[in-house]
Amino acid sequence: MRAGQGGTGWQSRRVNFVEDMPEVWGNWGVSSEYGKLHAVLLRRPGPEIDNVWDHDAALWIEPMNSELARQQHDTLVEAYRSNGVTVHHVENGRLDKPNAHFIRDLMLMTPEGAIIARPASRKRAGEERFVAEALGRIGVPILMTIHGEGTFEGADAALVGPDLAFVASGLRTNDAGAEQVEWALRQVGYSKVVRLQLPYGTVHLDGILSLLDRDLAIVRFRETPLKAVHVLHERGFRTIDRPPEDIHMPGNIVPLAPGHLLMPAGNPQTKALLEEAGCTIIEVELREIQKSGGSIHCMTGFLKRDDP
Repeated sequence: MRAGQGGTGWQSRRVNFVEDMPEVWGNWGVSSEYGKLHAVLLRRPGPEIDNVWDHDAALWIEPMNSELARQQHDTLVEAYRSNGVTVHHVENGRLDKPNAHFIRDLMLMTPEGAIIARPASRKRAGEERFVAEALGRIGVPILMTIHGEGTFEGADAALVGPDLAFVASGLRTNDAGAEQVEWALRQVGYSKVVRLQLPYGTVHLDGILSLLDRDLAIVRFRETPLKAVHVLHERGFRTIDRPPEDIHMPGNIVPLAPGHLLMPAGNPQTKALLEEAGCTIIEVELREIQKSGGSIHCMTGFLKRDDP
């Protein structure tokens, strides 16, 4: 019998996907929101932000100076690189997609590859194609694309640890999309996927809950679902309520490593609370680009973190 039929010379593929990944695909994978960060995917805002005449229709908070926004995005790129993080870019896009720099919405990385999102707004429909293109170009495996009636944005999921994840339904993620994400996460080892319901008027889960360390999260008081807080406390997490005095997206934080945080500038009360909790803070000035509706975490697609 020939080797191709299972005879002499046939060699079985004996390792699992994660063990196979470095040789076949590259060094990718994320199992938490706070393990040491090695690689990210960003999109530098291009000409799509230059001619936005109706900021509300564009889903922005207020009009934005496009050149200053790009300068601030460049500052974010430099902050990542100066802290040892490799930055990959989404290079292509469409002129009618002024929110394409919010990469977290368009993908969710898992230990075995990326879930490609399907944004709920017609204004953003199609942005995900260019993220998938960029991931394919650099060799990141795509685990699944949200399909059928499902909508999902990556900012509605949070990987608490290698066996626990939150997936929220709301304005941007419907039940059909959340079910698909839950299924995919269970396939890659998340034995406990806690489904949450976001309050009316809340855009994303990451706007009200951020995981910062192995035992620390920051939450928005009165908006974070009680179920999420109970699960975190059962896991030994401390929770910090975001001070209402800080208005420059203080919870939109990216851990570079457990407790070592990139944070939007201009939030002194939150910074003081986090430092008191043992965190190291690096501030990045992003107040212009935040006018488009998001900050550091929203703009970042995570590609590689160490296990926590």
